[in-house]
Amino acid sequence: MAGSHRTQVTSVRFWRWRHNALRRPGDVVEARIVLATWTLALLAGAFAARAAATAADADMAARRAAVHPVVAVLAEDASRIPPTTTGFDDDKVWATVRWTTADGRAHTARTKVDPDATTGTRVTAWADRTGALVPDPPTATQRVVQVVGTGVLAASGTGGTVLAGGWLIRRRLLSRRLAEWDAEWRHVGPQWRNLSGGKG
Repeated sequence: MAGSHRTQVTSVRFWRWRHNALRRPGDVVEARIVLATWTLALLAGAFAARAAATAADADMAARRAAVHPVVAVLAEDASRIPPTTTGFDDDKVWATVRWTTADGRAHTARTKVDPDATTGTRVTAWADRTGALVPDPPTATQRVVQVVGTGVLAASGTGGTVLAGGWLIRRRLLSRRLAEWDAEWRHVGPQWRNLSGGKG
């Protein structure tokens, strides 16, 4: 019984692909549009995901190549600095650090450090080619998460756009099919009512 039920359900679901008296040329066109839409959505989504992920990975690699680590010394007691309340500093505080570049020039700037760090603690900061401190580059885990997230968003956006386009086309076909049915009913309806004894 279960096998028979599955066969009937399959037949109903794919009736546009099977020869039957109810299938019209428009039904075949709609079935092919659905197939083409899903195929294009998957292919376009995969291509967009790969392109976006590759671009994001290249951008982060370039950002990391443009900075270099510097060993700085904390110039103040971080425990005396009130913590920020924005929630974006990873439980760290902004403190002043000092370091000397290879050419002997001394620099002073502020960077994020652990809240329990004391004066004189050595910390690792990141600087650009001009010697200015910049935010830490993403870690390997952050890099993977960002690349994957970018790919997923690109795939979703592209695939969703294609599916929306296919849906609009199907809506137009449905409207046209309903109009055709109305026209046929206006022609057949009076004859059917006469045969059934009704009034035209």
